[in-house]
Amino acid sequence: MAFHSSQRIAEIAVDAGAKKASMHALHAILLGFLGGAFIAFGFLLDIRVIANLPEEWGSFSSLLGGAVFPVGLMLIIIAGGELLTGNMMALPMAVFAKRATVGQLARNWLLVLISNFIGAVFVAYFFGHVLGLTETGPFLTKTVAIAEAKIDESFIKSVISAIGCNWLVCLGVWLAFGADDIGGKILAIWFPIMAFVAIGFQHVVANMFVIPAAIFAGHFTWADYFANFVPVLIGNAIGGGVFVALIYWTVHKDSLLSRSNAKSMIKKAS
Repeated sequence: MAFHSSQRIAEIAVDAGAKKASMHALHAILLGFLGGAFIAFGFLLDIRVIANLPEEWGSFSSLLGGAVFPVGLMLIIIAGGELLTGNMMALPMAVFAKRATVGQLARNWLLVLISNFIGAVFVAYFFGHVLGLTETGPFLTKTVAIAEAKIDESFIKSVISAIGCNWLVCLGVWLAFGADDIGGKILAIWFPIMAFVAIGFQHVVANMFVIPAAIFAGHFTWADYFANFVPVLIGNAIGGGVFVALIYWTVHKDSLLSRSNAKSMIKKAS
């Protein structure tokens, strides 16, 4: 199973970020809706798998939940979708390489943030609340317990947890860029995403599903959600933008800048 070098992955990440930066607003919104919904489906599957497991299984249940959650990112990468946390790595890479502007980065992040939220809440409301998949028996208990654990973390702990989360999520995207075949992409995505879920790190888009699902069931408030949203958003941005994008940019910047300059000269000549 062939794979690309780290330098080649960095080039692919820059190209992906540049493409996202110039994406039509409607396309970003539609794909962002799908991205939020796909992550919510992964979390819903996680809850449906682990909620009935015996307490004696302990952390093994976290491993099982983590094993099914990655379907969300698989759908985004392979079927198509926009995910804020992945874009927190790709867009900075394009900005560093002077293939996108800070304004384009902010525009993309805002559009995808809003549409991810709509997609995740759509699944939480219609499948979790109306259909009752997160509001009956052990499934309600598990949903509320997960949401409560996230809400109860302090601001600084939420930031740090979110850094760890998006460090792993963006590495999953990074590794997926390194594979050309569908099997390679699935394996590349599965391990880092399984890890962040099993560890229990905080993901801003995943939280857009589980906390509103608990709110729709009559637990917590939107103020509780917002208090969690802010530190997790900050931590995810640091995890993807600094611990993945900035570090790999620093390592590969000479070749990436040379490549970007060559592209600019070709574009001007044509």
